[in-house]
Amino acid sequence: MKNILVLGGTGAMGKHLVQLLAERGDRVCVTTRARRDSSANVEYIQGNARVDSFLEPLLEREWDAIVDFMVYSTPIFRQRVPKLLGATGQYVFLSSARVYANSLTPIQEESPRLLDSSSDSEFLDTDEYSLAKARQEDLLKQSGKKNWTIIRPYITYSEQRLQLGVLEKEAWLYRSLQGRTIVFSEDIANKLTTLTYGLDVAGGIAGLIGEHGALGEVYHITHGDSHSWCHVLDVYLKVLEKHLGRPPTVTLLDMERFLRCKRAKYQVKYDRMFDRTFDNTKIAQYVHVNNFQPLEHRLARCLEKFLEKPEFLAIDWHTEAIMDRCCGEVASLREPGPWKQKFKYLFYRFFKI
Repeated sequence: MKNILVLGGTGAMGKHLVQLLAERGDRVCVTTRARRDSSANVEYIQGNARVDSFLEPLLEREWDAIVDFMVYSTPIFRQRVPKLLGATGQYVFLSSARVYANSLTPIQEESPRLLDSSSDSEFLDTDEYSLAKARQEDLLKQSGKKNWTIIRPYITYSEQRLQLGVLEKEAWLYRSLQGRTIVFSEDIANKLTTLTYGLDVAGGIAGLIGEHGALGEVYHITHGDSHSWCHVLDVYLKVLEKHLGRPPTVTLLDMERFLRCKRAKYQVKYDRMFDRTFDNTKIAQYVHVNNFQPLEHRLARCLEKFLEKPEFLAIDWHTEAIMDRCCGEVASLREPGPWKQKFKYLFYRFFKI
């Protein structure tokens, strides 16, 4: 039995990881912003793990492992590294496979990273997600300690997280359920991607916890199969047609128009416009990668499950307005909620791009 602290473990991977650890008999403490009921082997502690006054008392306790799902700026992480490494026998850092540069062959853990290979000075001057994660990996490697393990998941889906390119479900699925057009990129649609079910990624993380051989190592936990985004979209559309009783409408935009709708220049340019395929041989030492869920079945089932009780996070009404403008559609003013959001929607829908 191990004592494990999970920071921010309530997302697509974290929920499954907590369950797996509890089921195998570990004692798990999970930080969460919202109130949650504790259960056998799982203690939820409500608070913001980004706040030192909340985190530091937790780090004074003895932990066999800390799994960190938090997103930090690089300066903040630099300050936290000594405390995190000093509080546990194994610090598991959730990085991202977005750190990798473009590759013409399946990506391995030693493949070049964008931080080390990009010549785009404007991009390198930012702390964009892929660069921030790579810099934070370097802080661990330069710490003088080896009690860390770096995990690089790629796009992970679950019953609550369903992505389409750079779009979260709030930017594509919500529209379809409201009877409006799904807006996507014709350029991204033809690129290869790799999606992995959250439970499978969690199984890989659980398999690394407590393994001495995983200390000071980097692993990406990804499916071995890749698919075009067009294929991913087709999986979604088949489920939606059955649910709605009609074929959903889709429009594919050129890149210039799409980036007006979704302001994610670097994520598009330095990730979604790359063909992303992975060699998962290294993590196969600790988890049966051949048992990872096939995309067609599990992604469809996740969407079906979500549709049984659809609950969305906040809708970006600026993005909705631009998408509606591209499609010649108009949302009901009952949708945006507060008047501030209604005005935002009306302004960008009818007056400004």
